[in-house]
Amino acid sequence: MSGSAERPATLLSARDIRELADAAGIRPSKQRGQNFVMDPNTVRTIVERAQVQPGQAVLEVGPGLGSLTLGLLEAGADVAAIELDRGLAQLLPATLEARGIPAGRFRLVHTDALQVTELPVLPHSGEPTALVANLPYNVATPILLTMLERFESLTSALVMVQSEVVDRLTAQPGSKVYGAPSVKAAWYGTAVHAGRISRQIFWPVPNVDSALVHLQRHEQPRGSDAEREQVFAVVDAAFAQRRKTLRAALATWAGSAARAEELLRAADIDPGQRGERLGIEEFSAIAQAAGAHTQQRTEESR
Repeated sequence: MSGSAERPATLLSARDIRELADAAGIRPSKQRGQNFVMDPNTVRTIVERAQVQPGQAVLEVGPGLGSLTLGLLEAGADVAAIELDRGLAQLLPATLEARGIPAGRFRLVHTDALQVTELPVLPHSGEPTALVANLPYNVATPILLTMLERFESLTSALVMVQSEVVDRLTAQPGSKVYGAPSVKAAWYGTAVHAGRISRQIFWPVPNVDSALVHLQRHEQPRGSDAEREQVFAVVDAAFAQRRKTLRAALATWAGSAARAEELLRAADIDPGQRGERLGIEEFSAIAQAAGAHTQQRTEESR
């Protein structure tokens, strides 16, 4: 027998998904970007690529009807879930209980993921160390970056998002799709494309292609929260007018085009370049040059 055949039948089939939704009067919300995964094999593939370990605490955002949740639990992980939809938040604990999942292996918070400032701690496995989720596509990038910003315990993330979003998150300087999300993801860790997902495994079938992105956090943080904010301000300014040279694009941020050029030269960066040519190290150098200049002016004014 294959390994999958020997596993307990805990995962949700397409029929299970339909029956659960019908019984609870739930329909996928287009406004909230809900597309429910209906294929157990795909669920197991996601869990395997996330390298989930038995006894690990995992964070899931947008668990929906519980397809991926059950896959994570089947692999031996404990799950802390964040669900915005009231109907789904009420249904999921009952679904898990009906399938024999002990209460201590699962915690659910009914709220907006972007408003969460503290994660549930699982009784046996502690604080979540990995984010594994089928993220709502309309807010996928903000959720991923916010989770990485707020929760340093998350050392890795494997999320399913729109294929184009994966391309942007993993893009390198010079790529046509390289932008602010690419640089910000690189601040936290190394992001790689982790596989494409068929449209046909979702209910409803989406109008976009889906893919997985895996991000491994850097072992050593690049800088403090204050330093990150300074770097991200430079990034946002550079890509707000991405077709302009850095001298022009950073003029408002720096106070003037001349000031922007001065800081760029101090960071050893050509003012005639565009932001799409710079990596996270160069953006950090610009922010550092600005910080050094501010400190110098402060000392001179004393």
